Amino acid sequence: MTDFPPAMLDAVRSARHVVALTGAGVSAESGVPTFRDAQTGLWAKYDPMELATPEAFARDPALVSRWYDERRQMRLTTQPNPGHHALVRWEALQRAGGESFTLLTQNVDRLHHAAGSVNVVELHGSLMVWRCTACGEEREELGPAFQQHPPRCGTCGGTRRPGVVWFGEALPGQALEAAFDALRRCDLFLTIGTSAVVHPAASFLHDAAEHGAATIEINRDHTPASDVVGWTLRAKSGEALPAMLDAAFG
Repeated sequence: MTDFPPAMLDAVRSARHVVALTGAGVSAESGVPTFRDAQTGLWAKYDPMELATPEAFARDPALVSRWYDERRQMRLTTQPNPGHHALVRWEALQRAGGESFTLLTQNVDRLHHAAGSVNVVELHGSLMVWRCTACGEEREELGPAFQQHPPRCGTCGGTRRPGVVWFGEALPGQALEAAFDALRRCDLFLTIGTSAVVHPAASFLHDAAEHGAATIEINRDHTPASDVVGWTLRAKSGEALPAMLDAAFG
């Protein structure tokens, strides 16, 4: 991609407080299956929507734990893509200029962290962090598959669960507070690789626009956001983001 609207590039260059929201499309470019992708192998008979609930974990914790652990292992075979790295570059440029960059993500795979992003707000928690249901201890897990399911807490012996937000659970209050604080200050908002239908993240675009922010969508598909953003780039994030930064900053 080389042809970008000059006004959009001006908005990118002049932005003091950038907020980027990323969704499953960004991770999919690294080979991470989207949550709603068809299950395969032994999991083909299970509906992921029915596994990702507190009720499912209470009913069969070993089953749910194995499913999430396999997803964790699959994630460990993937690497950040050019879109992830472009966001790292942009954050560094903002910080070097004494300005801010906040990355809000609906993804639970921590590929943004692996790429080197610093100011990341995980709206839906993390698949790579497991939490004890008894004492609350959290630990990042980047090693081999667990030897038992569900795994046990090394501190108190309690049952551990994946640190994701399940259906029916509230989003982390601290993450939401950080998101809304960034949205109040931002002057450029990007929605990248997200369907723009999952709330509350789907409302972030409108919140930013109400505070006067310029808005950009990067997505291969048309979404509800496409009709209201200032500019839409119909492309993969791994193609559009590096090219846009090169065009704006050289």
